[in-house]
Amino acid sequence: MGIGTAIAIYFVLWWTTLFATLPFRMKSQVEAGHVVEGTEPAAPILPQMGKRMLWNSVVAAIVFALFYITFYVFDFSFDSIPQIAPTFRFDG
Repeated sequence: MGIGTAIAIYFVLWWTTLFATLPFRMKSQVEAGHVVEGTEPAAPILPQMGKRMLWNSVVAAIVFALFYITFYVFDFSFDSIPQIAPTFRFDG
């Protein structure tokens, strides 16, 4: 795997894990009991995006390491998956 491919895969994993982890431990203005006038009531009260992005980078690095170990260290590929559907023969 080249460096460009590794960066592209990490980038995709980073965004995927960001959207997957974004709602965790998020408290909305309604849940806090303090809705600022003119804002969406479901808006987060304290998003801490810098901290979330840092933790997301760590999670994405772990997922990327698992991907790399699975596919490049253990040499697992999609051809290693056993065929699930039966093979059909058509005579004629």
